[in-house]
Amino acid sequence: MLHTDAHTDAHTDAHTSTQTQVPARALLVVAHPRTDSLTAQLAARSRDRLVREGFEVDVLDLHEEGFDPRMSPVDEPDWADREKPYSPEVHAHMRRIEEADALVVVFPLWWFGPPAILKGWIDRVWNHGFAYGRSKPRLAGKRMVWISLVSYTEEQFTELGWDQVVARTFREGISGFCGIEDAAVHFVYDSLQAGEQALAVAAGPALDGLAPAREGS
Repeated sequence: MLHTDAHTDAHTDAHTSTQTQVPARALLVVAHPRTDSLTAQLAARSRDRLVREGFEVDVLDLHEEGFDPRMSPVDEPDWADREKPYSPEVHAHMRRIEEADALVVVFPLWWFGPPAILKGWIDRVWNHGFAYGRSKPRLAGKRMVWISLVSYTEEQFTELGWDQVVARTFREGISGFCGIEDAAVHFVYDSLQAGEQALAVAAGPALDGLAPAREGS
C-alpha cells in the first residue's frame, strides 16, 4: 500500500504551484518612425527595466509591424452592437492588450497629441465592446504608463498649461475611460536636447511601481 505524507504532499503542491506561476506580462508600445530616435532608445531602456523587474515583455513597435492607423468600416464601432466582430488585425492587437498586466506606451508629443499611428491604434483597437461599453470593463485592474517626449522645456510646457491638458487626456480620457484606474503620465522635456538624461526616465520614476508583486512581499 502506498504511504502518503500530508506534509510532503502539501510541500510538493506548493513547489509545483511556484514552478508553474505565470510571470507578469507587459505590453510595450512604441510609436516613432525612426529606430534610431530618442523615443526608440527610451523604449529599449524601458524594456530592459521591465525585464529586470520580472516582466515578460511584448514589444509592439507600431511602425515596424506596419500597423495601419486608418479607420475602415469593418473596425468602425457599432454603438448598437458591442459584440460586433472587428478585423483579424484588430482582434490580434486586442489579445495582446488583454494578455498584459501592465501597458507602457512611449511616444513623441506632436501638435500636443499622439502621433497619427498611435491615435489610429487607439481608435481601431481600443474599441467599443472591448475597451469600453461594458458594465464591467475588460481592462480593469491593469496598470498603465504613458511616457511622452516633449520638445518644450518643462517651464514652457507647464506655463502654457499643456502638462495638465495632455496628462488628463491620456490618464482620464483614455485609460480611466476604459477602466484602467492605475494610470500615470510622464513627460520627457526638452527632448531635442535631452540626450542621455532623457533615458534615465526609464530607470527612474516613470516605471516605479510597475514591478509585479512577488510571493511573500
